[in-house]
Amino acid sequence: MEDLRENPLVIETTRERDRISAFIGTSLKSLKRDGAVVGLSGGIDSAVAVALCVESLGQDKVIGLLLPERESNPMSLEYAQKHAARLGIRYECIDITPVLEKIGTYIKRDEVIRSMFPSYRPDDKIKLSLPADLLARDALNIYSLSIIRGEDLVFRSRLTKEQLGSIVAATNTKQRTRMLHLYYWAEKHNYIVCGTTNRSELVQGFFVKYGDGGVDIEPLAHLYKTQVYQLAAALDVPQEIILRPPSPDTFSKAVSDEEFYFRMPYDRLDPLLWAWERKLTPAEAGKILGLSEDQVIRVFRDFAAKYRSAQHLLMIPPALDILPSGGLP
Repeated sequence: MEDLRENPLVIETTRERDRISAFIGTSLKSLKRDGAVVGLSGGIDSAVAVALCVESLGQDKVIGLLLPERESNPMSLEYAQKHAARLGIRYECIDITPVLEKIGTYIKRDEVIRSMFPSYRPDDKIKLSLPADLLARDALNIYSLSIIRGEDLVFRSRLTKEQLGSIVAATNTKQRTRMLHLYYWAEKHNYIVCGTTNRSELVQGFFVKYGDGGVDIEPLAHLYKTQVYQLAAALDVPQEIILRPPSPDTFSKAVSDEEFYFRMPYDRLDPLLWAWERKLTPAEAGKILGLSEDQVIRVFRDFAAKYRSAQHLLMIPPALDILPSGGLP
């Protein structure tokens, strides 16, 4: 049995850098493209992905796109600009707010919020979150909406399936609008769109289909989030990005990945996910990680549910056989 005490999540960063750089270069050649476009969020995944693209292709063949909207954290733009300038790549900043306003992103979402809280104001901050700390207690993955006015929580309520679906459908247009811009710039320059999704996100479906999941290559998809941090240190990614709490940066009030989706920090999540993927029993994983069997059972159940829900995000759209009976010539 593989043993987490042997630190299988620790990677040899020099070897991994070389391996990913070769993958990026080979992908470029096979797709007959001339460079790469990366969406820069000011977070660690995009910072590592763009640095690896520069290592593989050179700074002149990489474009960074900064795609803020009116609810983005201002630090996201600042960190992304600094990192792009430090790497010496061309970067473009495009505010996607006007597009989102035109397609009704904010209005459609706010209609749902006002149906729950009629005194909701345009300057109120909002966030969605799941019950805290899956390791501490069992709870269903039911989202709550929080509204913050100034420094005060003025409203908090669980969301029905219909309310959640309406808010998520509106909010996901942010990621899908970014994808449109990434492909415009990629096709304009005959570049690929380089994705930034890591394995912790990919396995559990923490990405938007045809949004941040709409890319040509995923150079980080084999790495757990904690391994991305190891690469970030080796690539000399700025400390302000490394130390920044991971966040989807989707709502007007900051919410961490832990609050919004995973219900535990990555240093707990990744060893458990590693154990689950390798089919360790809850008793085996609990003994290695210092957790009770009941805790691991809860987490593994959550992993399995999210994994099942994520399968359609990874699939090529199903279709009937449209090839001639003999196949292609």
